[in-house]
Amino acid sequence: MLNVLIIDDEQSICSSLSFALEDEFKVWTALDAKSAVTLIEENEIDGILLDLNLGKTNGMDLLRTVKERKPEVVVIIMTAYGTIESSIDAIKKGAYHYLTKPLNLDEVKLLLNQALSYQQLHRQIQVLSEAVRQQETYAGIIGKSKSMQKVFQLIEKLKDIPSNILITGESGTGKELVARAIHYQGCRQNRTFSVINCAAIPEQLLESELFGYEKGAFTGAYQRKQGLFERSDGGTIFLDEIGEMPLALQAKILRVIQEKVVTPLGSQEVKKVDVRIISATHRNLREEVEKGHFREDLFYRLNVIPIQIPSLKERKEDIPLLVDHFLALYSGKIGVRAKTCSSAAKRMLYNYSYPGNVRELSNMLEYGVVLSESDVLQPEDLPETVREKSPKVESHEESGLVIADGLSMAEVEREYILYTLEKNEGHRMKTAKQLAISERGLREKLKNYLRDKG
Repeated sequence: MLNVLIIDDEQSICSSLSFALEDEFKVWTALDAKSAVTLIEENEIDGILLDLNLGKTNGMDLLRTVKERKPEVVVIIMTAYGTIESSIDAIKKGAYHYLTKPLNLDEVKLLLNQALSYQQLHRQIQVLSEAVRQQETYAGIIGKSKSMQKVFQLIEKLKDIPSNILITGESGTGKELVARAIHYQGCRQNRTFSVINCAAIPEQLLESELFGYEKGAFTGAYQRKQGLFERSDGGTIFLDEIGEMPLALQAKILRVIQEKVVTPLGSQEVKKVDVRIISATHRNLREEVEKGHFREDLFYRLNVIPIQIPSLKERKEDIPLLVDHFLALYSGKIGVRAKTCSSAAKRMLYNYSYPGNVRELSNMLEYGVVLSESDVLQPEDLPETVREKSPKVESHEESGLVIADGLSMAEVEREYILYTLEKNEGHRMKTAKQLAISERGLREKLKNYLRDKG
């Protein structure tokens, strides 16, 4: 529910507008500029209905103050003495629209909904842009942990060389993201990047998808079709779950690597291809070779350069970054202000084991963002799995503050300041007093945190 503030020095106007809007919005009212500014500072206000004449206060001055402090807030001016000049002046100073009294309540509702829809669209664009620009990323992969920084360094070294790469790691760790990063950061970025999941397609269909076929090669082959190797000539093909590929097909993949040629089904013609092969698996291919399930010669051809992606439980210091990223991403997708997590919800997320890795965390936060009716996710907004399986927190964490391993002193300070601000329900004076710093000092730190986030 969006938050609307009505500012008018007549109590009857505030009461009637509040009554008309309270079914659709959370409504605050203020009879003077001072109380209005306090409400704006201490609450997340989305829209304001502002009377142009507030006794001794000029509504234009208050409009200027609002726009300086909260430029994203939608302001609709109300007045009984509207003129074309004052209307133009209000729009120039940042007002969304201008209404003259007596007010038509249906018109007020319609205009307010239009204004807030526009605001939500603008926020969605900002949030999605911010998600794309997230810090501590490489080619869209998030991670400041040492293990992920090593992966980033390896990608940077490998992106322009033609050697085959085998990416290993548990399901949900982001193996395809790494493959995409290698391709799109390198010299083949302007050529085709093809993906095929070897575990998801039946053997005969997999062969035709990879190598293509001629018209009449089999029942249903009504026309010639290029395979992925031909279509990816000059580019990259990503063979996901290569450990599931049938042995007969493994021999054909080996021929492509050795001779750099393919032969479509039903054809005698050999076609040369220049394709970089990146493959991935969650299996231990050495063990599969020993069991006779995977060709040893193909294993060594694919495993020229191995990349091991760490599981999420091995890179716990990345969880705060990933949580912020997914909250911003999914909030933006549904067009709402970026949601945050309560301390209790953070505790659960930071202490969960994540058998499904980053993919599982992403799904949990999408679930929470979509179903939560508040701007702050509580434990009950998270899936039952994390609530049931998240380990109990030791008594020293009962305060609600969670500090992840691997944070710098500056990051610990940031977490503590934001936690204290949340505990004080956004009240900056109380927070500054509790932290033993000036309000100005607190304001500067919060500005820096917002700047760092964007």
